[in-house]
Amino acid sequence: MGAVGMKDVARHAGVSIGTVSNVMNHPEKVAPATVERVHRSIEALSFVRNDAARQLREGHSKTVGFVVLDVRNPFFTDVARGAENRARKDGLSIILGNSDDDPDRESAHLELFEQQRSYGILISPIGDVTPRLSELRARGIPAVLVDRASTDRTISSVTVDDVAGGRMAVEHLISEGRSRIAFVGGPLSTRQVADRLEGARAAVGAHAGVTLEVLVLNTLSVIAGRQAGQEIAARTEPPDAIFAANDLVAMGVLQALLLQGAGIRVPDDIALIGYDDIDFASAAVVPLSSIRQPAEMIGHTALEVLLEEAANPKAAPRHVEFQPELVVRGSSSATAVDRA
Repeated sequence: MGAVGMKDVARHAGVSIGTVSNVMNHPEKVAPATVERVHRSIEALSFVRNDAARQLREGHSKTVGFVVLDVRNPFFTDVARGAENRARKDGLSIILGNSDDDPDRESAHLELFEQQRSYGILISPIGDVTPRLSELRARGIPAVLVDRASTDRTISSVTVDDVAGGRMAVEHLISEGRSRIAFVGGPLSTRQVADRLEGARAAVGAHAGVTLEVLVLNTLSVIAGRQAGQEIAARTEPPDAIFAANDLVAMGVLQALLLQGAGIRVPDDIALIGYDDIDFASAAVVPLSSIRQPAEMIGHTALEVLLEEAANPKAAPRHVEFQPELVVRGSSSATAVDRA
């Protein structure tokens, strides 16, 4: 038997092809009894919808491509969850692509999403992708930057003020009496890392007698953080506070400080704060202080902006910037009671 088509379903259910189409695309236009009859025929015939044909007719699919920097980072998982929850309300699905900080992989994902006629694209980019996203928009595929703004503001974006977040983290460490602070993160070519460092430097510059050392990493991972923590723990005079560029790095640093055998106590000897406030932060052996980003709200809002662009392609780009929050736990304050 050949592939079952809409004509077969219509014949089996005793309705027109147009009615079958409405049941699948606009069921609210069809009487409930007819909808039920068509669904029974679909099930009986094992009919599988031909989305490729529908995409050709409509010009786009029902999927939104989302390219993230590192799928291992729970922050991006939470952002994707927020986007997915909003997308479902409009019958859309999120397809996740992991660039893994590799420009070639990022480019390949964008190419694939274009070929698949994606409804739109969300992306947390590695570098400047404005020219590529402008091409996609010209071809009818709206795009929104996530967790990073375009330099010329021509592409819509949903971001967090990372400069303010970096300043907030270091001002907290200084308020706890720390004066020899190390920033651990990288690469500095990543805009979010550079912005957080800029904020840290601004905070240090406003306080006499406070110094800031910068330890540059190749990647924002637990392993890279652990290696940096081991190097710090081995010093004769380590810093008295560490600001890690994200929570994964901070978790690695914390592991090294506690397991190195150098007798370092957190926060007594070295205070530690991360960035993102992922779920694991509060569950660490020493609960991790962090700068909270509203991850799910970022994803939800990015999808909202994408829908607006799809509905009105000629509208001016929209830019939404959230403010971060300080979450104080035991890794930076001996008297902390999870205050935000």
